[in-house]
Amino acid sequence: MDLSDEQQQSASREVIKDELLKETSERIARIAKEFADGFALMGKYNYTVSIFGSARIKEDHPYYQKAREIAAGLAREGFTIVTGGGGGVMEAGDRGATEAGGQSVGLNIQLPFEQKANPYTTESMSYRYFFTRKVILAFEADAYICFPGGYGTFDELFEIITLVQTKKMPKAPIILVGSEYWTALDMFIKAYMLDDEHYISPGDEKLYTITEDYHVIKAIIEHHRDTANAFTEKPESLEDSDAPC
Repeated sequence: MDLSDEQQQSASREVIKDELLKETSERIARIAKEFADGFALMGKYNYTVSIFGSARIKEDHPYYQKAREIAAGLAREGFTIVTGGGGGVMEAGDRGATEAGGQSVGLNIQLPFEQKANPYTTESMSYRYFFTRKVILAFEADAYICFPGGYGTFDELFEIITLVQTKKMPKAPIILVGSEYWTALDMFIKAYMLDDEHYISPGDEKLYTITEDYHVIKAIIEHHRDTANAFTEKPESLEDSDAPC
């Protein structure tokens, strides 16, 4: 017996619905696996600093050299450097850490352009989804350091600021390196978001610190590490250990 047009359309809709449900189920499984693997990876490290910034800058750029320098210094103090695992600032952070004899974790994103894993990570993981990667980059870090960058850097920065502002995650140092780049944003936040329109509350403009001074950065991060949890065992400085420098 021939099916009517309505029956054929109904059967087609059921087939499409089943395919969509199957695809959704597979996507949820992939997302869950990325979260589980990411949490397991970061669970290996007690003290981490996440570094964000442009993937497009080259080795001779001052921000590359600054990220490399800061990461090396923090690695010697026992911090694991966590980056997006790509080029530019991310590569500089991973490179500085490994050159100092420390650990660096790269959380790479799969993209058809721009993003390729750098060779300086001591451990890495590849992500299909931006949002799962962002969660792991922010997961229980002792501090967040943002260098100048594009849309992705701003996305990561403001998500972390929002989570701290709304108390969805514990307060931690958010440090913006690159005074010339970040000062205009700071002025906008204070003049328009705070004073003019009152889109944020007094104190929200102090959730981040703009500085390029490594010693200030180190002092801020170590103070947070040492005071955030009085029962936390202090990390051994690599300078006092047998790790290569």
